[in-house]
Amino acid sequence: MTTLSAITSNELNFLVFRYLQESGFTHAAFALGYEAGINKTSIDGNMIPPGALITFVQKGLQYIELEANLESDKLEGDDDFSFLQPLDLITKDVSELQRIMKDKKQNLLKEREAEKERREKDRDKQERDRDKVEKVKELEREKDREKQPKDQKESFAEDLDDNKAKGKSEENGVCGGPEPMDITPTPQLVASDIHSSEVTILEGHGSEVFACAWSPTSSLLASGSGDSTARIWTIPDGPCGSNMLPPQVHVLKHFKGRTNEKSKDVTTLDWNGEGTLLATGSYDGQARIWSKDGELKNTLAKHKGPIFSLKWNKKGDFLLSGSVDKTAIVWDTRTWECRQQFEFHSAPALDVDWRNNVSFATCSTDNMIYVCKIGEGRPVKAFAGHQGEVNAIKWDPSGSLLASCSDDGTAKIWSLKHDKCLHDFRDHLKEIYTIRWSPTSSGTNNPNQQLILASASFDSTIKLWEVEHGSLLYSLNGHRQPVYSVAFSPNGQFLASGSLDQCLHLWSVKEGKLIKTYSGGGGIFEVCWNKEGNKIAACFSNSTVCVIDFRM
Repeated sequence: MTTLSAITSNELNFLVFRYLQESGFTHAAFALGYEAGINKTSIDGNMIPPGALITFVQKGLQYIELEANLESDKLEGDDDFSFLQPLDLITKDVSELQRIMKDKKQNLLKEREAEKERREKDRDKQERDRDKVEKVKELEREKDREKQPKDQKESFAEDLDDNKAKGKSEENGVCGGPEPMDITPTPQLVASDIHSSEVTILEGHGSEVFACAWSPTSSLLASGSGDSTARIWTIPDGPCGSNMLPPQVHVLKHFKGRTNEKSKDVTTLDWNGEGTLLATGSYDGQARIWSKDGELKNTLAKHKGPIFSLKWNKKGDFLLSGSVDKTAIVWDTRTWECRQQFEFHSAPALDVDWRNNVSFATCSTDNMIYVCKIGEGRPVKAFAGHQGEVNAIKWDPSGSLLASCSDDGTAKIWSLKHDKCLHDFRDHLKEIYTIRWSPTSSGTNNPNQQLILASASFDSTIKLWEVEHGSLLYSLNGHRQPVYSVAFSPNGQFLASGSLDQCLHLWSVKEGKLIKTYSGGGGIFEVCWNKEGNKIAACFSNSTVCVIDFRM
């Protein structure tokens, strides 16, 4: 009679493990079980008995089967996700394992759905926030699809001169303004083209250039773009043109790494009064402070939405920002801390403007305008009257009158002494995007000239308003597409305008006539004059900035 030899549990484990391995079972569950059985080690702190491999193998086979059942509806991107822990495999039966896997999968699906819903809401909000910018981009794209030939432009210019003599432009269907009330008529000026050889084109931006501003004390020009950068250009003295020396440039990156980030598009910028610091507002909700040499000094992060407006007060001790998050923030420039956050609007704030060093106004897509003061917990004044989004607000040079313009097609003038507007200008046919006061009247360098308000509209016209009586002086009808920006010269005698029709026009304020024009390579988002009044900058949708000499 043959005696059976004894076999240890380790030997049994090894025989089973080798059998399974040679049969093609290479799942990690078997290897883990074997190691646990051989070495009497623990899983998650629990000791595994030496003879546990047989049960463990059974669990492993069942786990493979469960995985196979789930393979058909496996969650995308979850290749490394583990529904079961090793301890589960040796301590729970199949029904428990199935319940665990089902519960964990359902929880994961719920989390994914919640995350997806949150991302969709964020994406929808971002789309709503970008509405203003996208509206302009769409108009520009439409313009690109139907670019007019050059001879058509020349024909239009000839027709325009004839129509201007009649005080009317039939081309765009907008009536011209009345004869000036108290301005002596003079012979009509003839517009002249500005040749490209007389223009310096600044290249380097990788996307639309939304904003530009001259330093108030030097020849530095700042520009902000959709490429997530701002740039500070040093414009050489002397005439502009192709022979001008290449300007020195500092690139102000609003992102980290090698590639730009669309969430950091530069939407607005402003120099302090001394020209030593540049503030930029970005689509990421942060304001950044830069030296004139392009060094990042501070990052102000409190807003929870894109910043659409940013202004220094005259003294330079406070910086004001307005955001899509519905709030305005006053920043103390000595500490760069938030001095006060104003939360009065029920919708995105589109523009802010200082009245003096301690009080300011804000406007919003909620159709409201609020006048606020540092230290006050409630608005000093609330102006209601617009029936559409209020796109821009501006205080006159004395700080006594506030002008506003809206998608309702009106421009209004307000006073803190009255609850209703003093003047309600309704001659535009479409949305009014921007307004500007002339640097004239008492308290300015041009005290003997009357105060004028310019309004620029999507109806392709600019209107000049006499403020004292609230009457229309001129309707400037030279553009063929929405006018996005206007700027008075420092002496108040000339007006520059930029349109999505790709044209920069220069007007005589006294005559209400077009005197010079330049046709660029894209829609114009902003125009500005240097402090001497002899150079004009314009930023374009084709990623360029142009600088033009102005001499009469």
